[in-house]
Amino acid sequence: MIDHRDQIRIVQETVAGKEITLAHVMGGPAPIIYQKLGLNPSIDYGSSAIGIMNMTPPESAVIASDIAIKSGNVYLGFADRFTGTLIITGDISDVRSALNEVVRYYHDVLGYVTCPVTQR
Repeated sequence: MIDHRDQIRIVQETVAGKEITLAHVMGGPAPIIYQKLGLNPSIDYGSSAIGIMNMTPPESAVIASDIAIKSGNVYLGFADRFTGTLIITGDISDVRSALNEVVRYYHDVLGYVTCPVTQR
């Protein structure tokens, strides 16, 4: 017989740090991706890109969206202050530049742990 008084209960909790965990540029994605994400369907798909980021705390996405749209000719597709997700679209060079600026600002000014901007 097991004595329940000898059992240990462990409670695990995650605490959001200050970090950017994903910064990726999808160069020339298929039009269906734009449509499924509800993004602007009038974009020239041949020279376009989708940039996606994820960060914690999730409210950071609000600041990141402001930095991104001010740093290049990009369209704000989605920003969620509850999940920390940011999606932007535009020309490949503009999207890459915007993500680089967000990552640079968060790392250098706000002291976040950041990942590199990747592209495929």
